[in-house]
Amino acid sequence: MSAAVPVVDIADLGGTPRQRRSVAGALDAACREHGFFSVVGHGVAASLVERLETQARSFFAQPDRAKAEIAMPLGGRAWRGWFPVGGELTSGRADQKEGIYFGVELPPNDQRVLRAVPLHGPNLFPSYPEGLRATVLEYIGTMRVLGMRIMGGLALGLGLDQNWFARTLMRDPIVLFRLFHYPEQLAVVQDTDEWGVREHTDYGFLTMLHQDATGGLQVRTSEGWIDVAPVPGAFVCNLGDMLELVTAGRYRSTPHRVQLPTTSDRLSAPFFLDPSWEAVMHSIPTIDRRSGTAEDVERWDDASPLAYDGTYAEYLLAKVSKVFPALRDEVL
Repeated sequence: MSAAVPVVDIADLGGTPRQRRSVAGALDAACREHGFFSVVGHGVAASLVERLETQARSFFAQPDRAKAEIAMPLGGRAWRGWFPVGGELTSGRADQKEGIYFGVELPPNDQRVLRAVPLHGPNLFPSYPEGLRATVLEYIGTMRVLGMRIMGGLALGLGLDQNWFARTLMRDPIVLFRLFHYPEQLAVVQDTDEWGVREHTDYGFLTMLHQDATGGLQVRTSEGWIDVAPVPGAFVCNLGDMLELVTAGRYRSTPHRVQLPTTSDRLSAPFFLDPSWEAVMHSIPTIDRRSGTAEDVERWDDASPLAYDGTYAEYLLAKVSKVFPALRDEVL
């Protein structure tokens, strides 16, 4: 199927109250209908995205022994670095991709590092390409600002103050960033049960994805799977489990997957903006349960985020531990 997720121009989130409400209404409709949308008018320089993609391709083009300079086990409890094709699991099965995990760069004397809080610490950066470190850190800073703008728009769409998330559940948001490379699969048999990434949902609040022109991302809707075709200059956004929880199901954490690329390799860069580590997850009192939602989409895991009771840290660690079980056993 062709893409059916909406494209929202968010330039007016910085405009007049009327302009902000208009954009917020479009975002709210997209979140209720699909849980997926693309944003344009975001203000992120195309040159930054192009530089990131070029440098990422240079890194992934190296042999595995060179990339292993920043292998994930070297990152310890910070959970950073490179993993090879098949090194990450989704629903207990190996994904056909390789990648690098990044996060907020923390100095050794940061209290969270000193306390050995999982998923907090310094990044691992390769010696080649030389500029990747500066580009990744610039990208993380830029996308964090953009993500908080979008969360402000979602707050308005929910009838809340624009800074509601920033004042409550995202005072110190968890920021996770990935670079993924899907090698071309020339000999793939189309009816085999192999995927770039199997069906899953994301964990936190908001994912913002840059994908190259290859395509392959699919979203599960009540009418079946639909393709999310790349839109030049746009970021694909989707919602995580915790946003479904805090909105009592008004917004949906939509299952999605990635097909194996068969005509060229694929590069993607998902950026995750999530609740604070110690935030206790709860529904927003003023939101009517499942108010205005479209028909539910059955989840592959038969689990409901609405049933979760605890902190975001507990939820995130339980999920990530299933993605890298060997690393979990070693560092946790």
